[in-house]
Amino acid sequence: MPAVTVDNPLSLPRVPEPNPVTDHARPVRSVTTAPRGFEGEGFPVHRAFAGVDLADLDPFIHMDQMGEVEYAPGEPKGTPWHPHRGFETVTYMIDGEMAHSDSNGGGGLITNGDTQWMTAGNGILHIETPPEHLVASGGLFHGLQLWVNLPRAQKLVAPRYQDINATRVALLSSPDGGALVRVIAGAIGEHAGPGSTYTPITLVHATLAPGASLTLPWPNDFNALAYALAGDGTVGSEQRPFSSGQLAVYGAGDTLTIAAAPRQDSRTDGLDVFVLGGRPIREPVAAHGPFVMNTKEELLQAFEDYQAGRLGSIPAVHSDVDASTE
Repeated sequence: MPAVTVDNPLSLPRVPEPNPVTDHARPVRSVTTAPRGFEGEGFPVHRAFAGVDLADLDPFIHMDQMGEVEYAPGEPKGTPWHPHRGFETVTYMIDGEMAHSDSNGGGGLITNGDTQWMTAGNGILHIETPPEHLVASGGLFHGLQLWVNLPRAQKLVAPRYQDINATRVALLSSPDGGALVRVIAGAIGEHAGPGSTYTPITLVHATLAPGASLTLPWPNDFNALAYALAGDGTVGSEQRPFSSGQLAVYGAGDTLTIAAAPRQDSRTDGLDVFVLGGRPIREPVAAHGPFVMNTKEELLQAFEDYQAGRLGSIPAVHSDVDASTE
């Protein structure tokens, strides 16, 4: 699981240590196991938020762990052209490559540790595909796609892209060097990630060495979630068991704690966790398929606009096609 790594975590700035007098640890309210499914043209996913109440997820709507899968030649799959309106998709690639194109001519290629942040806003058509060389060769594919809700006032903003290269994320270390923390959006202490958000949120990918523990400061007006990408460990000061494919929902407080088991299986070097949270929007949600709106009427309007071609049209020449092959 490469994403972004460093040889010596102790060379990095440190995660702030909690104040034992004023900071209160967040308890763990639930741990759920993500069911398996298939997306797009048939690539395997874990539905990370399945069975969790939307009020505990707000401002997030949906998250898939894509893979981890080792494709044989000819097997890599993507998604066909599809619409979005009313929210943002955040695609974080850990291993492998994914190419994106949209009806505005945007997109690009993201690979190990890169993030593509697409604000669908008032509407866009979009496609995600493995590049041709990856289809030909096969290879490892692993990532996440997160859907972030937009507040009512920003539901119909103009679409935009943020291509966040892996080298731009903020890198921190736990005080003892046992955990590497990558800040994609929001901030840990005074260290901010590069992602620009409409709703205040924090996104972190942390890797903990076997036996290591990590305590993160967390805004007390944010919710807090942790999803295990790989490995085994515990969550919370109560040390609830936590392993690959599971989502922990934390309660109120100022800090959250994750720990890696001293022994990991032969396939993993430690515990990899995606930690996320944000200030809840607390607005009605009407969601169906690729649209996330506030009311049923707005949802029906989104489908009508899509069918009428008002969300854009598929380009005659895709931005991911090499002109030399035309």
